[in-house]
Order: sequence, then structure tokens, then C-alpha cells
Amino acid sequence: MKKKDILKRLSEIPLSRDSFVIVGDASIVCHGLKRECESILVYTNFNFSISDIEIEHNSVSSFDVIDEYHFMRLEDCLKLKMKDPVSNKAIIKKINLYLECLDNYHYERDLRKKGYTLIGGVDEVGRGPLVGPVVAACVILPEDFHLDGLTDSKKLSEAKRDYFYEEIKKQAISYGIGIISEKRIDEINIYEATKEAMMEAIRNCHIQPDYVLTDAMKLDIDIPITPIIKGDLKSITISAASVIAKVTRDHMLYELDKKYPMYDFKHNVGYPTKKHLDAISKYGIIEEHRRSYGPVKEFLEKSVNLGKKTI
Repeated sequence: MKKKDILKRLSEIPLSRDSFVIVGDASIVCHGLKRECESILVYTNFNFSISDIEIEHNSVSSFDVIDEYHFMRLEDCLKLKMKDPVSNKAIIKKINLYLECLDNYHYERDLRKKGYTLIGGVDEVGRGPLVGPVVAACVILPEDFHLDGLTDSKKLSEAKRDYFYEEIKKQAISYGIGIISEKRIDEINIYEATKEAMMEAIRNCHIQPDYVLTDAMKLDIDIPITPIIKGDLKSITISAASVIAKVTRDHMLYELDKKYPMYDFKHNVGYPTKKHLDAISKYGIIEEHRRSYGPVKEFLEKSVNLGKKTI
């Protein structure tokens, strides 16, 4: 059966949008349907076959069979029992994440039902780079906030991030930024510095949140808080915070690039790319490098006897 025929058959099945998945053994045949199907979302990223499933534990009616290919509603996939327990756990985790990301307002909506009105999303950027500060942001959004396409800043193009950055600042009830220097990171370690940046971001909001959602980070604050694993994908306020933090830090590194263009900070924003590491070997380190981080620390140890110096 040709792809267009499968698409026609799918369109005849009464389903609402975002409720459908292609089980693995059909994904190759149906490649491209995700873009073409208007009435439902066709999802092909689950790599398992009917042969991987213990059919006796599932309702046969939950499958639709088209030309011997098996199709299944996404919610019904959560009832699957795989023959391999490890695969079963992995697929359920992946489906749950996908379903949660379809509605990245649900944490905020649930909290508003409980009476909270100033929900602050908190996220950080810059735990991995060799140079510069770690930056966190706290953002409080209005209930009617909408910005189509807003998600984890790492999944957005720079142009999108810059546009969202301005829109978030324009629409936000309040936002705050926390910046912890590379010297402080060296003193207390990046984990503790990240917490300090987040708490500083919360304090810097001119209107304080009455509830805080963080991207998987527990904070010792006197405000109710929920850390959410992969929160920058699941919560719209955490996504907004990730954009504010990312753009803020990137612009700081762009300025540093003007002073030290040989390190290519405009492109690597401080991360240990080959060009960055080669520049350290050739030119040494600068004041803004994190001396407790592996490549910088190794350079300093080797340079003691070689007479190399920092810029």
C-alpha cells in the first residue's frame, strides 16, 4: 500500500489531534506522514515492533491494522507491557515525556487551581563552559500568556531565542536574573553556584513569586517549590526562564569575544570546543576562565614548570 493510501485510511479513523502514534514496524513506511496529516499527529519515534509486545496483556482493539502495519493511540501505549522490562520502562518514560510536553501549561494550570497566582519558573545556563559565569533567571508569566513555539532554549535557533527574549520580558509580570562569577564557581563548585544563581534570580524579581518551579533543582527557600525533571520542556515558565538566562549569558560571552577573539567565544560561548582548547594551549588562559575545571586546571598544572602565563 502506498503512503497516500495509508494516509487516506488513517484519516477515516475518528481521532482527535495529538492522539495517535505509529508503532515501530510501520515507521519506515510512513516516514513523512507527520507533516502531511492534518487531522491527527502521526508520531514515529518509538523504536519497537509488535513482536516486542506481550499481546495477551493488551486489548487487541487498541490497535488499528492497515495493510499489516500496526497503529496505536498514544495514550494506549502507556498500557503496553514489553517482553523486555528495560525496554518497557524506557518506552513508558519516553511516552510520558512526550505527552507532558504536548501541554506545557499543565503545572501552572494545576497550581492556579490551588490558589497560586504568581508562579515563578527558574532555570540556569552555563554549568558546562570553561569560562564565564553561570546565569539563572526567574520568570513570572500572566495566566493568559501565550508564545507559540516556546520551549527549552537549547532547542531554539538564536533568532528565535532573541525574539522570545524580548517578548517574554514584554509580557512577564516580573523577572529576575542571577549571575554567579567564575571565581565564585571555583570557590564553592558549580552545583552550589547554580543554586546561588537561582536564588539570586528569585530575589531580583521586583514582584516575588508565591510558588516556584525549577528545572530539577532543589532550593532552600521559604517559598513552596517543585523541582521538575526536564522542566524546561514540561513547564512554560521554566522554558521562559531558560530563554532569558541563555540570551543573557550568550551576550556576555559575545562581549568577551570582542576582547579575546582568538578563543571563539562568539560561537562556543565558553564551552570546550576544539578551537577553544587549541587557543588555551597557544595563548594560555584569561582571567574569566574557571580554574577548577579540568582543561583549565590541567593547563595551569602543566604551565608551572613551562613558564606559561595567563592573559
